[in-house]
Amino acid sequence: MYKFIDLFCGIGGFRVALEKQGMECVFSSDIDKHVQDIYYKNFGERPVGDITEIPERKIPKHDILCAGFPCQSFSISGKQLGVNDYRGRLFYEIIRIAQYHQPYIMLLENVKNIVSIDGGETIKTIESKLDEIGYNVYIHVLNSSHFGVPQMRERVYFVCLRKDTGVEYALKYKKPKELFKKIYLENIMEKEVEKALYINRTDIVMSDKEVEHQLRPIRIGIVNKGGQGERIYSPKGHSITLSAYGGGVGAKTGLYLDNKGIRRLSITECKRLMGFSDNHFVSNGVQGYKQLGNAVIPPMIEHVYESIKVA
Repeated sequence: MYKFIDLFCGIGGFRVALEKQGMECVFSSDIDKHVQDIYYKNFGERPVGDITEIPERKIPKHDILCAGFPCQSFSISGKQLGVNDYRGRLFYEIIRIAQYHQPYIMLLENVKNIVSIDGGETIKTIESKLDEIGYNVYIHVLNSSHFGVPQMRERVYFVCLRKDTGVEYALKYKKPKELFKKIYLENIMEKEVEKALYINRTDIVMSDKEVEHQLRPIRIGIVNKGGQGERIYSPKGHSITLSAYGGGVGAKTGLYLDNKGIRRLSITECKRLMGFSDNHFVSNGVQGYKQLGNAVIPPMIEHVYESIKVA
Protein backbone atom coordinates (compact mmCIF):
# COMPACT_ATOMS: atom_id res chain seq x y z
CA MET A 1 0.00 0.00 0.00
CA TYR A 2 1.37 3.40 -0.99
CA LYS A 3 1.76 5.93 1.81
CA PHE A 4 1.30 9.67 1.39
CA ILE A 5 1.57 12.87 3.40
CA ASP A 6 -0.91 15.75 3.28
CA LEU A 7 0.80 19.15 3.70
CA PHE A 8 -1.24 22.37 4.09
CA CYS A 9 -4.05 19.83 4.20
CA GLY A 10 -7.08 22.09 4.62
CA ILE A 11 -10.25 20.00 4.82
CA GLY A 12 -8.57 17.03 3.18
CA GLY A 13 -9.17 17.14 -0.58
CA PHE A 14 -5.97 15.25 -1.39
CA ARG A 15 -6.71 12.71 1.32
CA VAL A 16 -10.24 12.02 0.06
CA ALA A 17 -8.86 11.43 -3.44
CA LEU A 18 -5.93 9.18 -2.54
CA GLU A 19 -7.71 7.15 0.13
CA LYS A 20 -10.26 6.38 -2.58
CA GLN A 21 -7.30 4.96 -4.51
CA GLY A 22 -6.51 2.65 -1.59
CA MET A 23 -3.60 4.62 -0.11
CA GLU A 24 -2.71 5.40 3.48
CA CYS A 25 -2.14 8.89 4.87
CA VAL A 26 0.72 8.82 7.39
CA PHE A 27 1.09 12.53 8.18
CA SER A 28 -0.93 15.73 7.83
CA SER A 29 -0.19 19.37 8.61
CA ASP A 30 -2.09 22.65 8.72
CA ILE A 31 -1.59 25.72 10.90
CA ASP A 32 -5.29 26.76 10.94
CA LYS A 33 -6.99 25.70 14.21
CA HIS A 34 -10.47 25.61 12.63
CA VAL A 35 -9.14 23.35 9.88
CA GLN A 36 -7.44 21.08 12.42
CA ASP A 37 -10.76 20.61 14.23
CA ILE A 38 -12.62 19.82 11.01
CA TYR A 39 -9.91 17.48 9.73
CA TYR A 40 -10.17 15.55 12.98
CA LYS A 41 -13.95 15.22 12.56
CA ASN A 42 -13.49 13.88 9.05
CA PHE A 43 -10.47 11.61 9.47
CA GLY A 44 -10.03 10.93 13.19
CA GLU A 45 -6.62 12.59 13.48
CA ARG A 46 -5.52 16.15 14.15
CA PRO A 47 -2.96 17.65 11.75
CA VAL A 48 0.24 18.96 13.29
CA GLY A 49 0.64 22.75 13.24
CA ASP A 50 3.33 24.97 11.74
CA ILE A 51 5.27 22.84 9.24
CA THR A 52 8.29 25.15 9.53
CA GLU A 53 8.76 23.85 13.08
CA ILE A 54 8.64 20.13 12.17
CA PRO A 55 12.04 18.49 11.52
CA GLU A 56 11.93 16.45 8.33
CA ARG A 57 13.25 13.37 10.14
CA LYS A 58 10.11 13.35 12.30
CA ILE A 59 7.86 13.08 9.24
CA PRO A 60 7.13 9.41 8.40
CA LYS A 61 8.56 7.83 5.28
CA HIS A 62 6.16 8.17 2.35
CA ASP A 63 5.79 7.41 -1.35
CA ILE A 64 3.73 10.47 -2.35
CA LEU A 65 3.88 14.05 -1.09
CA CYS A 66 0.70 16.09 -1.57
CA ALA A 67 0.43 19.84 -1.05
CA GLY A 68 -1.98 22.55 -2.06
CA PHE A 69 0.59 25.06 -0.89
CA PRO A 70 -0.73 28.48 0.24
CA CYS A 71 -1.78 30.45 -2.80
CA GLN A 72 -2.55 33.93 -1.47
CA SER A 73 0.86 35.26 -2.45
CA PHE A 74 0.27 34.14 -6.05
CA SER A 75 -3.43 35.01 -6.38
CA ILE A 76 -4.71 37.97 -8.41
CA SER A 77 -6.75 38.91 -5.34
CA GLY A 78 -3.59 39.22 -3.24
CA LYS A 79 -0.44 41.32 -3.46
CA GLN A 80 1.24 38.82 -5.80
CA LEU A 81 4.56 38.71 -3.97
CA GLY A 82 5.19 35.12 -5.03
CA VAL A 83 7.98 33.21 -3.32
CA ASN A 84 9.14 36.46 -1.69
CA ASP A 85 6.03 36.47 0.49
CA TYR A 86 6.02 34.35 3.69
CA ARG A 87 3.20 32.19 2.35
CA GLY A 88 5.03 31.82 -0.95
CA ARG A 89 8.19 30.77 0.88
CA LEU A 90 6.28 27.83 2.32
CA PHE A 91 7.00 26.19 -1.03
CA TYR A 92 10.55 25.72 0.27
CA GLU A 93 9.15 23.57 3.09
CA ILE A 94 8.01 21.17 0.39
CA ILE A 95 11.51 21.21 -1.08
CA ARG A 96 13.06 20.62 2.36
CA ILE A 97 10.86 17.60 3.09
CA ALA A 98 11.05 16.12 -0.41
CA GLN A 99 14.83 16.43 -0.54
CA TYR A 100 15.10 14.45 2.69
CA HIS A 101 12.48 11.76 2.00
CA GLN A 102 12.68 11.55 -1.81
CA PRO A 103 9.09 10.38 -2.40
CA TYR A 104 8.43 8.80 -5.79
CA ILE A 105 5.72 11.33 -6.62
CA MET A 106 4.72 14.84 -5.59
CA LEU A 107 1.26 16.19 -6.40
CA LEU A 108 1.02 19.95 -5.93
CA GLU A 109 -1.80 22.41 -6.69
CA ASN A 110 -1.99 26.19 -6.88
CA VAL A 111 -3.82 29.07 -8.54
CA LYS A 112 -3.54 29.71 -12.28
CA ASN A 113 -1.81 33.04 -11.69
CA ILE A 114 1.30 31.29 -10.41
CA VAL A 115 2.43 30.66 -14.01
CA SER A 116 2.50 34.37 -14.93
CA ILE A 117 3.33 36.23 -11.73
CA ASP A 118 6.59 38.18 -11.69
CA GLY A 119 6.94 37.82 -15.45
CA GLY A 120 7.13 34.05 -15.16
CA GLU A 121 10.09 34.13 -12.77
CA THR A 122 8.18 32.46 -9.92
CA ILE A 123 7.26 29.40 -11.95
CA LYS A 124 10.83 29.16 -13.29
CA THR A 125 12.13 29.21 -9.71
CA ILE A 126 9.71 26.48 -8.68
CA GLU A 127 10.63 24.29 -11.66
CA SER A 128 14.34 24.86 -11.06
CA LYS A 129 14.17 23.91 -7.38
CA LEU A 130 12.18 20.75 -8.11
CA ASP A 131 14.66 19.79 -10.83
CA GLU A 132 17.60 20.39 -8.49
CA ILE A 133 16.32 17.88 -5.96
CA GLY A 134 15.78 15.21 -8.60
CA TYR A 135 12.32 15.51 -10.13
CA ASN A 136 10.87 15.70 -13.61
CA VAL A 137 8.10 18.28 -13.45
CA TYR A 138 4.90 18.39 -15.51
CA ILE A 139 2.73 21.48 -15.15
CA HIS A 140 -0.82 21.86 -16.47
CA VAL A 141 -3.60 24.38 -16.04
CA LEU A 142 -6.82 22.38 -15.79
CA ASN A 143 -10.38 23.68 -15.57
CA SER A 144 -12.72 21.57 -13.42
CA SER A 145 -15.60 22.57 -15.75
CA HIS A 146 -14.07 20.21 -18.31
CA PHE A 147 -13.87 17.26 -15.91
CA GLY A 148 -17.45 16.73 -14.79
CA VAL A 149 -17.48 19.34 -12.03
CA PRO A 150 -20.00 22.18 -12.58
CA GLN A 151 -17.65 24.88 -11.31
CA MET A 152 -15.29 26.95 -13.42
CA ARG A 153 -12.12 26.53 -11.40
CA GLU A 154 -8.80 26.81 -13.20
CA ARG A 155 -5.89 25.54 -11.17
CA VAL A 156 -2.28 24.61 -11.86
CA TYR A 157 -1.38 21.01 -11.12
CA PHE A 158 2.26 20.04 -10.67
CA VAL A 159 3.11 16.38 -11.18
CA CYS A 160 6.66 15.76 -9.96
CA LEU A 161 8.15 12.33 -10.69
CA ARG A 162 11.45 11.25 -9.18
CA LYS A 163 14.09 10.82 -11.88
CA ASP A 164 16.07 7.92 -10.42
CA THR A 165 13.34 5.37 -9.69
CA GLY A 166 14.99 2.88 -12.09
CA VAL A 167 13.67 1.19 -15.21
CA GLU A 168 11.39 -1.19 -13.33
CA TYR A 169 9.60 1.64 -11.55
CA ALA A 170 9.97 4.39 -14.15
CA LEU A 171 7.01 6.75 -13.98
CA LYS A 172 5.48 8.59 -16.88
CA TYR A 173 2.80 11.22 -17.00
CA LYS A 174 0.33 12.35 -19.63
CA LYS A 175 -2.02 15.30 -19.26
CA PRO A 176 -5.52 14.14 -18.20
CA LYS A 177 -8.05 14.10 -21.02
CA GLU A 178 -11.05 16.40 -20.58
CA LEU A 179 -14.42 14.67 -20.13
CA PHE A 180 -16.77 17.52 -21.07
CA LYS A 181 -19.50 15.76 -19.12
CA LYS A 182 -22.90 17.42 -19.46
CA ILE A 183 -23.50 18.32 -15.84
CA TYR A 184 -24.75 21.73 -14.81
CA LEU A 185 -25.31 23.75 -11.68
CA GLU A 186 -29.03 22.89 -11.73
CA ASN A 187 -28.10 19.21 -11.33
CA ILE A 188 -26.52 19.78 -7.91
CA MET A 189 -28.65 22.64 -6.49
CA GLU A 190 -30.83 21.95 -3.47
CA LYS A 191 -34.57 22.39 -3.86
CA GLU A 192 -34.94 24.00 -0.44
CA VAL A 193 -32.39 26.31 1.21
CA GLU A 194 -32.51 28.78 4.07
CA LYS A 195 -34.19 32.10 3.30
CA ALA A 196 -31.11 34.04 4.42
CA LEU A 197 -29.36 33.00 1.18
CA TYR A 198 -31.82 34.97 -0.96
CA ILE A 199 -31.36 38.65 -1.73
CA ASN A 200 -34.09 41.26 -1.96
CA ARG A 201 -32.80 44.34 -3.78
CA THR A 202 -34.20 47.14 -5.88
CA ASP A 203 -31.06 47.49 -8.02
CA ILE A 204 -31.22 44.13 -9.82
CA VAL A 205 -31.03 44.21 -13.62
CA MET A 206 -31.77 40.96 -15.48
CA SER A 207 -31.24 39.97 -19.11
CA ASP A 208 -34.24 38.72 -21.11
CA LYS A 209 -32.16 36.60 -23.50
CA GLU A 210 -32.91 32.89 -23.84
CA VAL A 211 -30.29 30.72 -22.13
CA GLU A 212 -29.01 27.34 -23.33
CA HIS A 213 -26.96 24.86 -21.32
CA GLN A 214 -23.22 25.52 -21.36
CA LEU A 215 -20.17 24.19 -19.52
CA ARG A 216 -19.27 27.61 -18.14
CA PRO A 217 -20.86 30.33 -15.99
CA ILE A 218 -23.64 32.15 -17.85
CA ARG A 219 -24.21 35.70 -16.62
CA ILE A 220 -27.86 36.73 -16.77
CA GLY A 221 -27.96 39.83 -14.57
CA ILE A 222 -26.27 42.17 -12.14
CA VAL A 223 -26.82 43.79 -8.79
CA ASN A 224 -25.72 47.39 -8.26
CA LYS A 225 -22.85 48.02 -10.72
CA GLY A 226 -22.07 44.39 -11.44
CA GLY A 227 -18.76 44.25 -9.59
CA GLN A 228 -17.22 41.19 -7.98
CA GLY A 229 -19.92 39.34 -6.07
CA GLU A 230 -22.63 41.36 -7.84
CA ARG A 231 -23.17 39.19 -10.91
CA ILE A 232 -26.08 36.82 -11.35
CA TYR A 233 -25.69 33.51 -13.18
CA SER A 234 -27.98 30.87 -14.68
CA PRO A 235 -28.24 27.37 -13.18
CA LYS A 236 -28.08 26.07 -16.78
CA GLY A 237 -24.36 26.82 -16.71
CA HIS A 238 -21.61 26.35 -14.14
CA SER A 239 -20.78 28.24 -11.00
CA ILE A 240 -17.98 30.76 -10.86
CA THR A 241 -14.86 29.85 -8.88
CA LEU A 242 -15.69 29.48 -5.22
CA SER A 243 -13.54 31.89 -3.25
CA ALA A 244 -12.24 32.01 0.29
CA TYR A 245 -12.07 35.80 0.33
CA GLY A 246 -14.54 37.21 -2.21
CA GLY A 247 -16.78 40.12 -1.24
CA GLY A 248 -20.03 41.70 -2.41
CA VAL A 249 -23.62 40.60 -1.89
CA GLY A 250 -22.78 37.26 -3.52
CA ALA A 251 -19.59 36.85 -1.50
CA LYS A 252 -17.61 33.64 -1.96
CA THR A 253 -20.15 31.82 -4.18
CA GLY A 254 -21.65 34.29 -6.64
CA LEU A 255 -25.38 34.82 -7.19
CA TYR A 256 -27.71 32.41 -8.99
CA LEU A 257 -31.34 32.36 -10.11
CA ASP A 258 -33.61 29.56 -8.96
CA ASN A 259 -37.40 29.17 -9.05
CA LYS A 260 -37.78 31.24 -5.88
CA GLY A 261 -35.42 34.13 -6.56
CA ILE A 262 -31.78 35.14 -6.59
CA ARG A 263 -29.43 33.73 -4.00
CA ARG A 264 -26.01 32.65 -2.89
CA LEU A 265 -25.15 28.97 -2.79
CA SER A 266 -25.55 26.84 0.31
CA ILE A 267 -22.71 25.07 2.09
CA THR A 268 -24.02 21.72 0.80
CA GLU A 269 -24.05 22.99 -2.78
CA CYS A 270 -20.50 24.28 -2.36
CA LYS A 271 -19.39 20.86 -1.10
CA ARG A 272 -20.86 19.31 -4.24
CA LEU A 273 -19.13 21.91 -6.44
CA MET A 274 -15.83 21.00 -4.78
CA GLY A 275 -16.35 17.28 -5.25
CA PHE A 276 -16.91 16.46 -1.57
CA SER A 277 -19.77 14.36 -0.24
CA ASP A 278 -22.66 16.04 1.53
CA ASN A 279 -21.47 14.33 4.72
CA HIS A 280 -17.98 15.86 4.65
CA PHE A 281 -17.60 18.17 7.64
CA VAL A 282 -16.73 21.86 7.33
CA SER A 283 -17.05 24.63 9.90
CA ASN A 284 -20.28 26.56 10.24
CA GLY A 285 -20.93 29.88 8.51
CA VAL A 286 -18.20 31.97 6.92
CA GLN A 287 -15.42 29.61 8.05
CA GLY A 288 -17.05 26.76 6.14
CA TYR A 289 -17.23 28.75 2.91
CA LYS A 290 -13.62 29.82 3.40
CA GLN A 291 -12.48 26.23 3.92
CA LEU A 292 -14.23 25.09 0.76
CA GLY A 293 -12.88 28.03 -1.24
CA ASN A 294 -9.35 27.07 -0.17
CA ALA A 295 -9.76 23.35 -0.84
CA VAL A 296 -8.57 21.19 -3.71
CA ILE A 297 -11.17 19.24 -5.69
CA PRO A 298 -10.80 15.50 -4.94
CA PRO A 299 -12.04 14.32 -8.38
CA MET A 300 -9.44 16.56 -10.05
CA ILE A 301 -6.68 15.00 -7.95
CA GLU A 302 -7.96 11.57 -8.95
CA HIS A 303 -7.82 12.49 -12.64
CA VAL A 304 -4.27 13.77 -12.27
CA TYR A 305 -3.08 10.75 -10.30
CA GLU A 306 -4.66 8.29 -12.71
CA SER A 307 -2.66 9.92 -15.53
CA ILE A 308 0.60 8.72 -13.94
CA LYS A 309 1.65 5.40 -15.41
CA VAL A 310 4.40 2.92 -14.60
CA ALA A 311 6.47 2.42 -17.74
